[in-house]
Amino acid sequence: MYLNKAIIIGNLTRDPEMRALPSGIKVASFAVATNRVWKDKNGVKQENVDYHNVVVFGRQADIVGQYMKKGSSILVEGRMQTRSWDDASGQKKYRTEIIADRIQFGPRKEGGNGGYSAPVSAPVEDKKAMDTIEYPEEEINPEDIPF
Repeated sequence: MYLNKAIIIGNLTRDPEMRALPSGIKVASFAVATNRVWKDKNGVKQENVDYHNVVVFGRQADIVGQYMKKGSSILVEGRMQTRSWDDASGQKKYRTEIIADRIQFGPRKEGGNGGYSAPVSAPVEDKKAMDTIEYPEEEINPEDIPF
């Protein structure tokens, strides 16, 4: 069995580009930047940034085009695909993209300088209430845990 799965979390590097197929299906294309931070053998902090081309179809494309913009945080889950074509000079060109099966918006940036402008899911009643977890008062017996 083979697996072609990509999951990335990052920020849009440009506003989504909206198009439509001849059949009328909407298509959104955008790029997502991800980074990796590590310490080298001398203990010096290093950082590497990668850029991923993403394509989304259908209703999800409409949502991305409506709510996302440059700098917005997003989770993309999909499959990798490489396509090729000949440019005007006859030279073969290649582009590797993530064809998104599922997208999820990341947290909105404070001050409205990025992210989406309207809620997509259920409205948040009280942010403070969502940030707190109420633990049970009684002692938990480890033997009661089913795993």
